This record gives sequence, C-alpha cells and structure tokens, in this order.
Amino acid sequence: MAAPTVTASLNATSYAPGAQMLLTVTYGDPDTKTLTVTVVVTDAQGNSSAPAKVTAVIDPLTVTVTDDSKRTWTRVSDNGTVAVYRAVA
Repeated sequence: MAAPTVTASLNATSYAPGAQMLLTVTYGDPDTKTLTVTVVVTDAQGNSSAPAKVTAVIDPLTVTVTDDSKRTWTRVSDNGTVAVYRAVA
C-alpha cells in the first residue's frame, strides 16, 4: 500500500490585512482506483434494458483546510488532484 502525497503552496509570501490568499493543494493516492460498473436490468419475462455504465472512485481522498487564525477557507475548485482554496488575510 502506497502512501498518499500532498503539497501545498500559497500565492504570495506575505499578505496585507484584507488581501486575498489563494492556497493550492496538489494531492494524490496511488492506491485510488476507478471502477466502472455496467448494469442490465431484466424482468421476469426476459426483457432487458440497455446497459447503463457508472464510474465510481474507490477510496478517494478529501481535502480539508483549517488554520490557527480560524479563517474561513472556501474551495474555489477541486478536480480530484488539485484543489484551490481562498481566504482573506
């Protein structure tokens, strides 16, 4: 089992009060797998539906941001490998 990885960076090295702060978090887990399930429904008379495919991610990672100053970090975007959060300095 491989360990998850994460890196985080802010968009500046210092901020004036009231300035927007952007935090970019890049994360991944080599053990996360995508699974595609195909379902066909058949009734008692033998009539079948068209196949329906559903894709699910097994064991996905989630990102949570908190800090000691009790700022509220709002998620701007998250595509499953890169998440961007915003707060005010």
